[in-house]
Amino acid sequence: MIYLDCFTFPSADIEFNFFLQEGRTCYDSFYPFQVLSRHDFERIDFEPITILYGGNGSGKSTALNVIAEKLGLKRDSIFNKSNFFENYLGMCSIHELNNIPAHSRIITSDDVFDYMLNIRNLNEGIDNRREEIFEEFLDAKYAKVKMNSIEDYDLLKRTVKARKMTQSKFVRNELIDNVREYSNGENAFLYFTEKIEEDGLYLLDEPENSLSSKRQLELMKFIEDSARFFGCQFVISTHSPFLLSMHGAKIYNLDEKPVTTRPWTELENVRTYYEFFKEHDGSF
Repeated sequence: MIYLDCFTFPSADIEFNFFLQEGRTCYDSFYPFQVLSRHDFERIDFEPITILYGGNGSGKSTALNVIAEKLGLKRDSIFNKSNFFENYLGMCSIHELNNIPAHSRIITSDDVFDYMLNIRNLNEGIDNRREEIFEEFLDAKYAKVKMNSIEDYDLLKRTVKARKMTQSKFVRNELIDNVREYSNGENAFLYFTEKIEEDGLYLLDEPENSLSSKRQLELMKFIEDSARFFGCQFVISTHSPFLLSMHGAKIYNLDEKPVTTRPWTELENVRTYYEFFKEHDGSF
């Protein structure tokens, strides 16, 4: 499904004219000006899966955030805009935009990190509560109850319950399931599968962060299936060779000037992996 067909960024000439009109200012940075124009990156034509590839500082995350803000997509983490961000957005254009479902969103590394941090804090609270329930179990099981008030009746019910159960079963019934069963990588993967619904536009900023190679392969398959069978469109910034290998993905190489589309097998990061493993082929 194609919800977003084409997006254009201001050219270096348009940015230059803006600087002339703006005149001298006290600002140290005109971000996001001079980031994408530095690579003559002026237009993206989208496919069901479109990838922005490049090294650190290439502008792939900048492009993704500009598109998200221009479209007004949902995001979980706060995005800090620069003083000139709105000026820049005004110079960007959306072409042939179809109705974008309301649940469409951008997912950043900060979103995933905050999610894992919240789970960690929840786990700590669960662990503290577990110790308290251990003591409550022992107190209830061996309590001598005399029916003198309604509070005694509540204690009696708790005592009967404790005497019918083992300590572990009593605790499990008092607590929610402990999410520490999952590793950070598993929780990160779950975040994507929970946030990505059918029929939506999703912008993913370096989703490979916090994911093992195995989980990256699982995410690759999940994205491919979501685009092929469930009406989703993806725009992804990444340098993961696993995600770059997705079937039918259109890849923009932001390490080149001007930016061009390339097969994943021609990208420097992928070639580096290939040459390394080829050199050590005899060790496998």
